[in-house]
Amino acid sequence: MIRFATKEDAEAIAKLVLVILKDMELPFVKQVGDQETISILAEAVNDPTYRYGYQRGLVNEIDGQVAGVAFGYPSEDEPQIDEAFSRVLLARGMDDQRLFLDPETLPDEWYLDTICVDEKFRGQGVGSELLDALPTIAQREGKHRIGLCVDLANPNAQRLYERKGFVVVGQQVLSGHDYYHMQKKI
Repeated sequence: MIRFATKEDAEAIAKLVLVILKDMELPFVKQVGDQETISILAEAVNDPTYRYGYQRGLVNEIDGQVAGVAFGYPSEDEPQIDEAFSRVLLARGMDDQRLFLDPETLPDEWYLDTICVDEKFRGQGVGSELLDALPTIAQREGKHRIGLCVDLANPNAQRLYERKGFVVVGQQVLSGHDYYHMQKKI
Protein backbone atom coordinates (compact mmCIF):
# COMPACT_ATOMS: atom_id res chain seq x y z
CA MET A 1 0.00 0.00 0.00
CA ILE A 2 1.40 3.37 -1.03
CA ARG A 3 0.64 6.14 1.44
CA PHE A 4 2.04 9.43 2.66
CA ALA A 5 4.65 9.07 5.40
CA THR A 6 3.69 9.85 9.00
CA LYS A 7 5.57 10.81 12.15
CA GLU A 8 5.08 7.22 13.34
CA ASP A 9 7.32 6.05 10.46
CA ALA A 10 10.28 8.12 11.70
CA GLU A 11 12.56 5.30 12.84
CA ALA A 12 11.86 3.10 9.81
CA ILE A 13 12.50 6.09 7.54
CA ALA A 14 15.74 6.91 9.37
CA LYS A 15 17.02 3.34 8.97
CA LEU A 16 16.37 3.38 5.22
CA VAL A 17 17.89 6.85 4.77
CA LEU A 18 20.99 5.59 6.62
CA VAL A 19 21.46 3.00 3.85
CA ILE A 20 21.68 5.83 1.30
CA LEU A 21 23.97 7.96 3.47
CA LYS A 22 26.35 5.04 3.94
CA ASP A 23 26.35 4.36 0.18
CA MET A 24 27.34 7.99 -0.32
CA GLU A 25 30.20 7.50 2.17
CA LEU A 26 29.35 10.70 4.04
CA PRO A 27 31.91 11.57 6.73
CA PHE A 28 29.15 12.50 9.21
CA VAL A 29 27.95 8.90 9.47
CA LYS A 30 31.49 7.64 10.07
CA GLN A 31 32.04 10.27 12.79
CA VAL A 32 28.75 9.85 14.63
CA GLY A 33 28.01 6.16 14.05
CA ASP A 34 24.94 4.33 12.76
CA GLN A 35 22.77 4.42 15.90
CA GLU A 36 23.29 8.12 16.61
CA THR A 37 22.70 8.96 12.95
CA ILE A 38 19.40 7.02 13.05
CA SER A 39 18.37 8.83 16.23
CA ILE A 40 19.16 12.26 14.76
CA LEU A 41 17.41 11.47 11.47
CA ALA A 42 14.32 10.08 13.25
CA GLU A 43 14.02 13.27 15.28
CA ALA A 44 14.41 15.47 12.21
CA VAL A 45 11.78 13.45 10.27
CA ASN A 46 9.18 14.96 12.61
CA ASP A 47 9.83 18.40 11.09
CA PRO A 48 7.79 18.61 7.87
CA THR A 49 10.25 21.10 6.33
CA TYR A 50 13.20 18.68 6.57
CA ARG A 51 14.62 16.96 3.48
CA TYR A 52 13.23 13.69 4.91
CA GLY A 53 10.36 15.29 6.82
CA TYR A 54 7.28 13.09 6.95
CA GLN A 55 5.23 15.47 4.78
CA ARG A 56 7.76 15.16 1.94
CA GLY A 57 7.60 11.39 1.62
CA LEU A 58 5.75 8.36 0.42
CA VAL A 59 5.86 4.95 2.08
CA ASN A 60 5.22 1.57 0.54
CA GLU A 61 3.81 -0.51 3.38
CA ILE A 62 3.54 -4.30 3.25
CA ASP A 63 1.94 -6.26 6.08
CA GLY A 64 2.29 -3.31 8.45
CA GLN A 65 6.00 -2.81 7.70
CA VAL A 66 7.67 0.06 5.89
CA ALA A 67 9.03 -1.76 2.84
CA GLY A 68 10.32 1.32 1.03
CA VAL A 69 10.32 5.10 1.05
CA ALA A 70 10.62 7.93 -1.44
CA PHE A 71 11.37 11.52 -0.42
CA GLY A 72 11.60 14.70 -2.41
CA TYR A 73 10.84 18.38 -2.56
CA PRO A 74 10.19 21.25 -4.95
CA SER A 75 13.44 22.74 -6.28
CA GLU A 76 12.76 26.12 -4.72
CA ASP A 77 12.77 24.51 -1.23
CA GLU A 78 16.35 23.28 -1.58
CA PRO A 79 18.01 26.19 0.28
CA GLN A 80 16.18 25.40 3.53
CA ILE A 81 15.53 21.64 3.49
CA ASP A 82 18.33 20.85 5.94
CA GLU A 83 17.64 23.52 8.55
CA ALA A 84 15.70 21.03 10.70
CA PHE A 85 18.72 18.71 10.76
CA SER A 86 20.87 21.62 11.95
CA ARG A 87 18.39 22.43 14.71
CA VAL A 88 18.43 18.82 15.95
CA LEU A 89 22.24 18.83 16.04
CA LEU A 90 22.37 22.12 17.93
CA ALA A 91 19.75 20.92 20.43
CA ARG A 92 21.96 17.88 21.09
CA GLY A 93 25.00 20.09 21.67
CA MET A 94 26.64 19.00 18.45
CA ASP A 95 28.37 21.23 15.94
CA ASP A 96 26.17 22.25 13.06
CA GLN A 97 27.24 20.00 10.20
CA ARG A 98 25.74 19.66 6.77
CA LEU A 99 25.32 16.25 5.23
CA PHE A 100 24.98 17.65 1.75
CA LEU A 101 27.00 20.52 0.35
CA ASP A 102 26.25 20.40 -3.36
CA PRO A 103 23.05 21.71 -4.97
CA GLU A 104 21.11 18.84 -6.52
CA THR A 105 18.01 20.25 -8.18
CA LEU A 106 17.34 21.91 -11.50
CA PRO A 107 14.84 24.79 -11.70
CA ASP A 108 11.11 24.11 -11.59
CA GLU A 109 11.18 20.41 -10.76
CA TRP A 110 10.02 18.20 -7.93
CA TYR A 111 13.25 16.48 -6.98
CA LEU A 112 13.34 12.84 -5.89
CA ASP A 113 16.01 13.08 -3.22
CA THR A 114 15.87 9.51 -1.96
CA ILE A 115 14.24 6.23 -2.79
CA CYS A 116 15.18 3.16 -0.80
CA VAL A 117 13.69 -0.30 -0.35
CA ASP A 118 14.26 -2.42 2.75
CA GLU A 119 16.59 -5.29 1.89
CA LYS A 120 14.01 -7.98 2.70
CA PHE A 121 11.53 -6.44 0.23
CA ARG A 122 13.88 -5.91 -2.71
CA GLY A 123 12.99 -7.52 -6.01
CA GLN A 124 9.26 -7.35 -5.27
CA GLY A 125 8.40 -4.19 -7.20
CA VAL A 126 8.34 -1.94 -4.12
CA GLY A 127 10.60 0.68 -5.71
CA SER A 128 8.70 0.62 -9.00
CA GLU A 129 5.43 1.19 -7.16
CA LEU A 130 6.94 4.17 -5.35
CA LEU A 131 8.23 5.60 -8.64
CA ASP A 132 4.78 5.20 -10.19
CA ALA A 133 3.24 7.11 -7.26
CA LEU A 134 5.60 10.11 -7.46
CA PRO A 135 3.37 12.20 -9.75
CA THR A 136 0.84 12.36 -6.90
CA ILE A 137 3.24 14.13 -4.57
CA ALA A 138 4.89 16.21 -7.32
CA GLN A 139 1.54 17.50 -8.60
CA ARG A 140 0.47 18.23 -5.03
CA GLU A 141 3.44 20.64 -5.01
CA GLY A 142 2.39 22.14 -8.36
CA LYS A 143 5.21 20.55 -10.36
CA HIS A 144 4.97 18.95 -13.79
CA ARG A 145 8.48 17.56 -13.94
CA ILE A 146 10.25 15.10 -11.62
CA GLY A 147 14.03 15.18 -11.38
CA LEU A 148 16.51 12.80 -9.79
CA CYS A 149 20.20 11.97 -9.76
CA VAL A 150 21.51 8.48 -10.42
CA ASP A 151 25.08 7.39 -9.75
CA LEU A 152 26.97 6.65 -12.97
CA ALA A 153 28.20 3.51 -11.21
CA ASN A 154 24.60 2.23 -10.92
CA PRO A 155 23.46 1.40 -14.47
CA ASN A 156 20.69 -0.91 -13.18
CA ALA A 157 19.01 2.01 -11.43
CA GLN A 158 19.45 4.17 -14.52
CA ARG A 159 17.73 1.51 -16.67
CA LEU A 160 14.85 1.33 -14.19
CA TYR A 161 14.40 5.11 -14.32
CA GLU A 162 14.54 5.05 -18.11
CA ARG A 163 11.82 2.36 -18.18
CA LYS A 164 9.74 4.68 -16.00
CA GLY A 165 10.11 7.52 -18.51
CA PHE A 166 13.09 9.45 -17.14
CA VAL A 167 15.72 10.82 -19.52
CA VAL A 168 19.23 12.10 -18.85
CA VAL A 169 19.33 15.91 -18.99
CA GLY A 170 22.77 16.53 -17.51
CA GLN A 171 25.63 15.34 -15.35
CA GLN A 172 26.81 16.60 -11.96
CA VAL A 173 29.11 15.77 -9.04
CA LEU A 174 27.53 15.27 -5.62
CA SER A 175 29.64 14.49 -2.55
CA GLY A 176 32.51 13.49 -4.82
CA HIS A 177 30.47 11.02 -6.92
CA ASP A 178 29.46 11.42 -10.56
CA TYR A 179 25.73 11.42 -11.26
CA TYR A 180 23.39 11.77 -14.20
CA HIS A 181 20.54 14.19 -13.64
CA MET A 182 17.37 12.68 -15.08
CA GLN A 183 13.90 14.13 -15.51
CA LYS A 184 10.42 12.95 -16.36
CA LYS A 185 7.58 15.19 -17.49
CA ILE A 186 4.23 14.42 -15.88
